[in-house]
Amino acid sequence: MSETEIRDPDAFEARLANFLYESFEEARAVRVGEKETSEQAAIIERYADLFTRPQLEALSEAESREATSGASADDLERLYRLRKTCEGGIVGAELAEREDALENDLLAARVAWKEEEMPLRTAQARLALLDDYGERDELGERQAKVSAGFNGERLQLVAAAESLEVELSAQPDPIRRSEEEKGISLHELASALTEASARLDERWSELRKRWFDRLLGAGRDDIPRQHQTAYMRRLSPLAGTYTRDRATEICLDTLARLGFDLSAMPNIQLDLDDRPQKSPRACVIASRPPEVVHLITRAQGGLHDYEALLHEAGHALHYGGCDPALPYAFRALSRDHALTEIYSYITAKIVNEPGWHEHYFSLSEEVARENAEAGLFLEVLLFRRYVAKLQFELEFWQRFSADGGTEKGYAERQEEATGVRYRPDWYLSDMDSGFYSADYLRAWIRSAQLRVSLIEEVGDDWWKSAKTGEFLRSLFREGTRPSNEEIAARLGFEPLDCAPLLAELGA
Repeated sequence: MSETEIRDPDAFEARLANFLYESFEEARAVRVGEKETSEQAAIIERYADLFTRPQLEALSEAESREATSGASADDLERLYRLRKTCEGGIVGAELAEREDALENDLLAARVAWKEEEMPLRTAQARLALLDDYGERDELGERQAKVSAGFNGERLQLVAAAESLEVELSAQPDPIRRSEEEKGISLHELASALTEASARLDERWSELRKRWFDRLLGAGRDDIPRQHQTAYMRRLSPLAGTYTRDRATEICLDTLARLGFDLSAMPNIQLDLDDRPQKSPRACVIASRPPEVVHLITRAQGGLHDYEALLHEAGHALHYGGCDPALPYAFRALSRDHALTEIYSYITAKIVNEPGWHEHYFSLSEEVARENAEAGLFLEVLLFRRYVAKLQFELEFWQRFSADGGTEKGYAERQEEATGVRYRPDWYLSDMDSGFYSADYLRAWIRSAQLRVSLIEEVGDDWWKSAKTGEFLRSLFREGTRPSNEEIAARLGFEPLDCAPLLAELGA
């Protein structure tokens, strides 16, 4: 088939599934360190017929026809997702070579430290393991400078992608464009979350003082640098309890208590190995849900390993547990990531339950409660950090057409929210596309609402009850079809009701 031939929605969806499988598998191989170079551009070239303006126009026309013929809401939603995926694919196709070049440059980048030249990702991962405060600052500064050296290329790609998005969507305002895709008001979300974060000020002040001192030592800076956060997230002083070698065993058993035997699910493939070029950031890559789902972590010891594995297991179980009879668009495509993040958050919340610490680590009730608070400390830290990220990103895109995208306000907002000093030039490394920060924050609200519902329906031992697993399994089967806000309605909550979250975080 030539690039000028056009597919109907069904044929487009079928070929799209093959393309995304190959693309995700390539991304996985690079992310886990199996490949030294990315070849996404070659894959996109093989599927060039999918992502053309005539194909996008044909999908738009099909969507319009169905809308006027009285098609069902599900049919219209499926067509919308196919059209938006084609739109995003055109952007990706036109930028693929530049994206590959940046990714390969990052993979090739080396950080000089202590007579050693190490890959940038290795340096980033090592920050969580260094016990010396000064060494963490030194290595952190070195890797941050190397990473920031690519900001020119990053910003050029951001600008190029935005220009294409404006052309293809006919919506020049990036915030309104994202709001239309997510079906929410980003400003209303930010307003509710800003208020919630402010109500956590007193609680956060207590947690920050106690845990910064305990994790970083009495000799720490009053305002530590961002390079200390990986060490804090690992909860390194507790690493002797939460050892790397037990993480898989305990997390699998935790999930089994909910009724999910991950080791017996061949469609969910675990990659827990440590490789020099493997990204330190855990993730799930759903190459072909529900048949092929990859769960990827890079364990380094400490409670964060357990939280990360449980978090990603929530994603994996969601994608791996969807009904295979659903259309591909409702198994693999979504308007955003706010739905699946609900399920990753609810499984990760188990590490905040004192009973879990008592059961698996033979701790006293007092020590278990204290260590569970460590998990809560990290959650409050991350919540406030992401509220600040959303505030900055809204400001960034509001002024983008005028200033081309600057770091203004980034470091100041992060420091005010977290008590951690961030490098201003880290703003591009810290910014995911599509207002992903908003998706995380919506999931934070929703997972707290879900936990309240589970406690009411199952009891305080929701985290070790098969009834919880049964309830979640019923949600997983729906795939990506519902929105995050639809789940709120089912649970009996308003979308922006932050009361359960504030109660959970101790406000």
